[in-house]
Amino acid sequence: MFLENTVNPKEQFGWIEVITGSMFSGKTEELIRRLKRAQFAKQKVEIFKPLVDTRYNEEMVVSHDANEIRSTPVPAAANIRLLADDCDVVGIDEAQFFDEEIISVCNDLANRGVRVVVAGLDMDFKGNPFGPMPALMATAEYVTKVHAVCTRTGNLANYSFRKSDDDTLVLLGENEEYEPLSRAAFYKAMLREKIGKMDVDAQEILPKKKSANG
Repeated sequence: MFLENTVNPKEQFGWIEVITGSMFSGKTEELIRRLKRAQFAKQKVEIFKPLVDTRYNEEMVVSHDANEIRSTPVPAAANIRLLADDCDVVGIDEAQFFDEEIISVCNDLANRGVRVVVAGLDMDFKGNPFGPMPALMATAEYVTKVHAVCTRTGNLANYSFRKSDDDTLVLLGENEEYEPLSRAAFYKAMLREKIGKMDVDAQEILPKKKSANG
C-alpha cells in the first residue's frame, strides 16, 4: 500500500518511492502524476533524467501518452546531488540508465528529508535485472510495479522484448524496437530466437554441397 503521509511528523527524514515495470507499462505516466500533485501542493520539485534519453524531448520527461513535465537532463548521478538543493521532492526518470552512484544519491537525498520518486525499467531486454534498479528497489520505502499488456497473449506483461537483432544493452526505442510480453510469450520468443541462431551457426559449420557438375 502506498502512503504519502508519514505517521510521525517530527521525523525529518524523507523516503524513496520506486515505480518500475516493463516498457509501455505507464511508469513515466505515474511518475509525472505524482510530481504534478506535489507541484500543485506548492512543494519545490526538481525532475532529472539521464542525458542519453532524448527520444521525445531534450528537456521534458514525456510519457508514451504524451503527458509531460519539465526536467533537467544530467550526464551522471552526481549532478543530481548538486542540483537538488532545497527541494521538497526530487523525481528521477529512466533510472536504469544512470551509473551506480544513483543509489547513494537517492539515499542521501532521502536522509536529508527529501521525497525521492524514481521510475525505471526493472529488467533489460534479456530479462536480467537492469543496472542500479535492484538496489534502489531494495532500499526504497515504497515500490510500485506496474504492468503493460502482452501484445501476443493479452495477459499482463512484465518483460520488454527487443524485436531487432541489436545486442547493445542501451538501445533507445519505441514500438518498432520493443514489445511488452508476458512470461510465457517472452520465454517462447527467446527460445525461438535461440533456435534461430543455432540454425544459422549450424549452416556455417556444415560443408557446402557440391554441385552436380562439380
